[in-house]
Formats: sequence, structure tokens, C-alpha cells
Amino acid sequence: QVQLVESGGGSVQAGGSLRLSCAASGGTFNVMDMGWFRQIPGVDQDRRIVARISWRAGSAHYRDSLGGRFTITRDHNKTAVSLQMNTLEPEDTGIYYCYLDDYERGRIWGQGTQVTVSS
Repeated sequence: QVQLVESGGGSVQAGGSLRLSCAASGGTFNVMDMGWFRQIPGVDQDRRIVARISWRAGSAHYRDSLGGRFTITRDHNKTAVSLQMNTLEPEDTGIYYCYLDDYERGRIWGQGTQVTVSS
């Protein structure tokens, strides 16, 4: 069964850090890119891109408003990505969803992990 398994969410105070991880399993992948979206339940039902990384070139792209606080990295051997989030703000609170865009399978989603930042 093809799936993405996420870990690393939790609760922190403003100014703290969290690291999210996401690993693909259950098959072979021909990855175009991987990344993270965020949803804020009760505020915005849409998922908004946070960061993504192209698999072959390793080019990282971030939501403009992040101000350099987040860093996305990839691990080819494990088909995994991590998102290092520093200087967290209450506005970063939400459910973070990992995704993988595969050339054959299309988009695969993780189950989501909650990040809560208190002021």
C-alpha cells in the first residue's frame, strides 16, 4: 500500500522550532517533487502551499510570507522530506500535509500532522 507517513508535529510556544518529516513507502516512486501544504480548520478549508522541493534538481520554493524561517530538505535514499520550522508564530498553526507528486501515480497525500503555536 502506497502511503506517506508524517511525524514531528506538536505544540510549541512562539519563537520555538519544530521539524516535520515525511517518508514514502509501499512502492517504487518516480518523484517529480515533494512538499508541504497547510490547512487551518475553521478558517480556511483549502490547503495552502508552504514549501516544495524538486526531486532531481533539489530546488526549494517557499510561500512568500515565511520570511526565511522554514527550510525543506529531501532524502533520495528514503524518498523522504523534512521541514525545519524555526521562529514559529501563532499564524503557523494548522494541519500540515505532506505530498508527493509522482510522474505515474499523480499526487499522493499524507494523513496530516497538527502544529500548534501558542503566543
